[in-house]
Amino acid sequence: MDVFEAISGRRSIRKFKKKDVERDLILKIVEAGIWAPSAGNIQSWEVVVVRDEKTKEKLAVAAYMRDFIAKAPVVLVLCADKQRSANIYEERGSDLYCIQDAACAAQNMLLAAHALGLGTCWVGAFDEELVRKTLDVPEHIQPVALIPLGYPDEKPYPPLRREIDDLMNCETFNDM
Repeated sequence: MDVFEAISGRRSIRKFKKKDVERDLILKIVEAGIWAPSAGNIQSWEVVVVRDEKTKEKLAVAAYMRDFIAKAPVVLVLCADKQRSANIYEERGSDLYCIQDAACAAQNMLLAAHALGLGTCWVGAFDEELVRKTLDVPEHIQPVALIPLGYPDEKPYPPLRREIDDLMNCETFNDM
């Protein structure tokens, strides 16, 4: 699949077939995350692969009752390692770069999953402390995104997007 096709064709999937996702596909998806750009190439992110039904149910509760999370065969939980980034970049590393690293890795994983015929949905709205407690996440690690993963059981229409002229500025922010 061409990269531009993957970018424009990927959709947020909230209905999944009751079909397991093979381990080798999960490994390919996580490896795509490894190839994402990161500050200083320190790759200050971690991923928790969740298949357990009870744990997925707890994550759905943490995400304000988004039941589709519990129904996905797999949930990838992308986390930023604040300490790993701060070791090199101090406060900017712990407050920003590690979040950017995790987001870049997540985007690569979303596109890889789509290219492999799988569906995903980026979920950023969740109770961070409940996710921490559910997954036993250490204090220096920050959950960034929950990504339900599975074979799509829906085909959503493309969402509306802003026009380029509405968001692109040249040379300065207010170049209108």
